Amino acid sequence: MSPRRGNGFIWGVLVFHCTEIEGLVEIARIPREDTRGRFARIFDSRELLAAGWRWPVVHVNVSETVRAGTVRGLHYQVPPRAEAKLVTCVRGEIRDVSVDVRSGSPTFLKWCARTLSGDGLNSMLVPPGFAHGFQAMSAHATVVYVHSCEYSPPHERGIGAEDERLGVSWPLPVSHLSARDASYPPLDAGFTGVTL
Repeated sequence: MSPRRGNGFIWGVLVFHCTEIEGLVEIARIPREDTRGRFARIFDSRELLAAGWRWPVVHVNVSETVRAGTVRGLHYQVPPRAEAKLVTCVRGEIRDVSVDVRSGSPTFLKWCARTLSGDGLNSMLVPPGFAHGFQAMSAHATVVYVHSCEYSPPHERGIGAEDERLGVSWPLPVSHLSARDASYPPLDAGFTGVTL
């Protein structure tokens, strides 16, 4: 297997760091640099298999956020359209948040946040069963998402970014929510999660 380094392990040009929530993995990259600049691989199916990515790539999206403080999310899809995401900030900086909504999980409704940036070249591997969102920490933050499942409005769900039951600590005041994201109701007391 691969050599271990701290709470992570190295595999090829990627370094995987386990988080406090099982299945959620931060990925760092070892770029190649020369006088022209640098090169880093965003997605490698063989290497990411070691971090737990075992799904097809159905589509890749890019979002550009132009105001610091803007929050996108928290979004997820339910079976049979539950999806995994590989989230990478390629320009600027974001605070990336994943919330465990897996029914029966020992970390149910716990959240994990990491700073992703174009300079840092890091990503989050977000498996099915997590609500995901981010806050732009800079103007002009650009994020690339690799998705394992097609977008399916009937299966889409959301949680309000400032839901009191979650208590996500956003670094900046939450601003510039889309109408859809602002409309998500608070989690119902009876919410027991997503069965995968």
